[in-house]
Amino acid sequence: MSKKAIVVGAGFSGATCARLLADNDFDVTVIEKFNHIGGNAYDYLDKNILVHKYGPHIFHTNLDESFEFLSRFTKWYPYEHKVLANLRGNYVPVPFNMESLKRCYPEQEYQEIKKISYEEYGENKKVSILELRSNANPKIKDFAEFVVKNIFVNYSEKQWGTTIDKLDPNTISRVPVYTSYEDRYFTDKYQFQPVDGYTRMFENMLAHKNIKILLNTQAKDVITLVGHQVYYNNEPFDGYVVFTGPIDEFLDNKFGKLPYRSLRFDFETHDVDSYQPAAVVNYTVDQDFTRISEFKKFTTVTPPTGETIIIKEYSLEYKQNEGMIPYYPIINAENLEMFEKYKKYCSEIKNFYLLGRLGNYKYINMDVAVKSAMDLAQEIINKENGR
Repeated sequence: MSKKAIVVGAGFSGATCARLLADNDFDVTVIEKFNHIGGNAYDYLDKNILVHKYGPHIFHTNLDESFEFLSRFTKWYPYEHKVLANLRGNYVPVPFNMESLKRCYPEQEYQEIKKISYEEYGENKKVSILELRSNANPKIKDFAEFVVKNIFVNYSEKQWGTTIDKLDPNTISRVPVYTSYEDRYFTDKYQFQPVDGYTRMFENMLAHKNIKILLNTQAKDVITLVGHQVYYNNEPFDGYVVFTGPIDEFLDNKFGKLPYRSLRFDFETHDVDSYQPAAVVNYTVDQDFTRISEFKKFTTVTPPTGETIIIKEYSLEYKQNEGMIPYYPIINAENLEMFEKYKKYCSEIKNFYLLGRLGNYKYINMDVAVKSAMDLAQEIINKENGR
């Protein structure tokens, strides 16, 4: 087979791109550093509970193309994600809505703020917290500050490891308040979970005669650059390379280390039917961890009675070469400037493409990762066909 491609990474981005190239008669080698496929969406059964090894993953999208593509490899069951914040024992829906308001304020004050909110913004609206903070009405401004203090500040400082004043202003601008009783965390058209889990979906996606998978393999161990020529297993490689990992590490940090946040997960098994009142509870005003997820609450796998598995999530500074996983790029002008140097360098390597959250140094959801991979695969196919 004359058309060849190497895909580094077997998560959403890499697996999608690999499958579409294989469907178009490319001989594809997938290189994965983990001992499993699926990237951070990998899941497995423990006590007949489907556990997400790297934290909870919930699929939601408005992108028809992403949903239709993934539907080739899994059946779905409807799942509408709902999250509570634990405000010292008071469980409050997030994003903050009128029910949250009701649970946090005395009845008279709740009714008053609700009335003003409807008059100012209308019912069933999604309002940025920045809009509320800039409102001239002191009651709305105070309400906005309550939300920022109790929902956003402590949680975000734990998440990003810095004080609120040093966070990217865009971070707080994304905090919404609903002038409704909408309690779903997402409002997308498609909200589902794969019936047999994410791992099975990836197994189906990568089950193709043109795809070979190498697990427990670091890209640097098999791919090298001599000038701008790619070598694979010490032989010149004249195909396409799609790279979804941290490009700074692959290139020996030649332009500097790109900063990330990492995570630590503490798993616990409890001898109770239910540990908490929602699948995910955020701890926004106390505790060192950011949230607790209870897996049996977002799967259809028949869970055992009298037993449940939870995961506590701690945000950490990412340190290279310490076995940590880079999860969240730290987006600011300095880091983006560094990444642009890596991007420019890679653009000068023939048929070498960056893809995904790590490859493009930006936070993207699963559906966007799939769509971006679909677009790149088509770009490569068109190039190979001389279009």
